[in-house]
Amino acid sequence: MSLIDDLKVGATREELGRREALGKMAGMAIGVAGAGTVFTTIRYLRPNVLFEPPTRFRVGPPSEVPKGTLVVMPEQRVYVGHLDPGYFAMTAVCTHLGCITRYMGPEEGIHCPCHGSHFSLTGEVLGGPAPAPLPRLHLEIADGELVVDTRRIVDADFFLEA
Repeated sequence: MSLIDDLKVGATREELGRREALGKMAGMAIGVAGAGTVFTTIRYLRPNVLFEPPTRFRVGPPSEVPKGTLVVMPEQRVYVGHLDPGYFAMTAVCTHLGCITRYMGPEEGIHCPCHGSHFSLTGEVLGGPAPAPLPRLHLEIADGELVVDTRRIVDADFFLEA
């Protein structure tokens, strides 16, 4: 029996259709892989920047902070207060689990709506699960305005005299 050389024998119509289909599928797979590579390369070359709010910001002139109250700065999560010893700034983030506290007025102080912690106007813990007072932030006067720096934590007895 003689061997038949498959390359010299003509392909049937059915075999040609199958070969074309496999060729198209291989071409599509290469195209998808190439597109994925191009997309990944472009995504890699674009800067992946996280824009955060500035850590140093102006509050305004000291006259805008009435004595005996706190000015709430919700975007910065900061309270700026004015008591008899002077001006101070503290974070509005609860020391229990990081919730944002709420200023309820000079008589009621500051409350954490999530877990019930209660703080005085100066940030001291009056009740609830909070383990520590609200941290004080650095406060200074620059160009006649109060400026808070949230990166710098100061002592709990820090007051800015103006």
